[in-house]
Amino acid sequence: MDVGADEFEQSLPLLQKLVMGADFVGLDIEFTGLCTNLSKPQQISLFDLPSEWYLKTRPSVQQFTVCQIGLSVFSSIEGESNKYVAHSCNFFLFPTTFGILDSEFSFQASSVQFLNQYGFDYNKFLKNGIPYMNEEQEKKIKHSILTGNWKMRSSLDKERIKVVIDVVTQWLTLAEEGDSMTLPGITGFQASEVQLVLRKALPNIWTVPGDQGVIVQKMSQQRRCCLENTSCQAEPRWKEKILLSARGFSVFFQMLVKARKPLVGHNMMMDLLHLHEKFFRPLPESYSQFKLNIHDLFPVLIDTKNVTKDIWKELNFPRVSNLSEVYEVLSSDLNPTKNSGPVITHSSMCGKYVETKYPHEAAYDAFLCGSVLLKVAHLLLWRTHGAGSMPVPSFALYLDVLAVYVNQVNLIRAGVPKINFAGPDYPGIRPPVLILSVRRWPGVSEQQVYREFQNLCKFDVRRYTRNQFLLLTNKFKDARRVLKAYRCHPTLQVTPYRYWRHSPDIGCLLQVCGIVTTWALVAFVLGRRSP
Repeated sequence: MDVGADEFEQSLPLLQKLVMGADFVGLDIEFTGLCTNLSKPQQISLFDLPSEWYLKTRPSVQQFTVCQIGLSVFSSIEGESNKYVAHSCNFFLFPTTFGILDSEFSFQASSVQFLNQYGFDYNKFLKNGIPYMNEEQEKKIKHSILTGNWKMRSSLDKERIKVVIDVVTQWLTLAEEGDSMTLPGITGFQASEVQLVLRKALPNIWTVPGDQGVIVQKMSQQRRCCLENTSCQAEPRWKEKILLSARGFSVFFQMLVKARKPLVGHNMMMDLLHLHEKFFRPLPESYSQFKLNIHDLFPVLIDTKNVTKDIWKELNFPRVSNLSEVYEVLSSDLNPTKNSGPVITHSSMCGKYVETKYPHEAAYDAFLCGSVLLKVAHLLLWRTHGAGSMPVPSFALYLDVLAVYVNQVNLIRAGVPKINFAGPDYPGIRPPVLILSVRRWPGVSEQQVYREFQNLCKFDVRRYTRNQFLLLTNKFKDARRVLKAYRCHPTLQVTPYRYWRHSPDIGCLLQVCGIVTTWALVAFVLGRRSP
């Protein structure tokens, strides 16, 4: 089901009911860009600590925006053993523009091409996107609405409102008192905004929201004053309704937070960064504060990338490169629990996913995340108990076997393979750091060293001393291959890095110690010779 601004408010009660009754929620988010073109020192690398990775990624999250959120709400079917129904929704989003709020964001060409390749509807994003804001923005707009101190910021909105006022003014010249007209197609947040402007601009009209648009009624100023006096008690409630419309998807985000349901994603670190920035608060400078905030919002996180990466080789499954391929393997005969695993069906409102695949459509990917979770959890349960003694599966049992993966989110290209949102990050098992010593290559740069090895394998390169570079890869076989290939190289010597052997600080300390020892020995010898 696709949900835009026109359908969102009417969908909220159903969405709230689905989330409150769910076992867990699958999530996927599409962005207008992924990574800013940072200078070399600011590019993420395998040398980065999680805190460094966070600080380097934070500007990209602030620069780009969310264009589509997919949620797939999984609920076990009452009275049916190990059967689940998935309610999947696509939400097209666009930042709120109201009063002082006028967000800026960027597009990245590669991201636009990628989404366009998979049929993303940019018209729905740009023309019918659901507004949203974070808590800081909400405070500003709430103050503006309640005090009446707001104005149009967008030239497009100003032109649109001018056209509306012109239409109503022309109608007023021919209309009689008591006549009414409808401004069609103006609903939701726009309707509230238009009513504010019309009531302020034209003293002889009254407005009310209708099913098909804003209804404008011509009346005397005396009658208008009576309506304003009788509705003054309702005015705060009306302004709260305007704020509710302006908050848009942020209202549902708060519902999702209050539901406290497990949130499931695939490679979901960027999703969590954008959820914090766009719907909660601007990302803090402190990495530890970010972790605390996310854990408070979503106490149970499960990253299917982290789960499948950990068990894939143990099960001797073929290599996969994306979520769709993971799902296909788990749904194939390669999975020994294929016929005994959970039965997952789509709800009636998601019929298009029954027969057709929609890769990289957010709701479809969210459905794949949830399905992969259930299939992997069943496989782990089967491995734990064996086929003969396996208990009747339930989501509670699935959570038990997944306990070691809960709140462990995969991290791409960093010094650790995952982030632990429930405590300190665990050091990962990574290939050793290698050190390259260069001879007879004056002025060699990091980029030149990278190109030297790129045909053999890919390393992150960091200068260590004038003629030494640190090399780091995330594959053990690449480290072994380079050590073997450059064992006898005449100008490039590659060895495993040893701190006590290669650190300039240790070398300097040993030199100082050597000098001090030498002078002490000389002083001792001279002292013995003196009478």
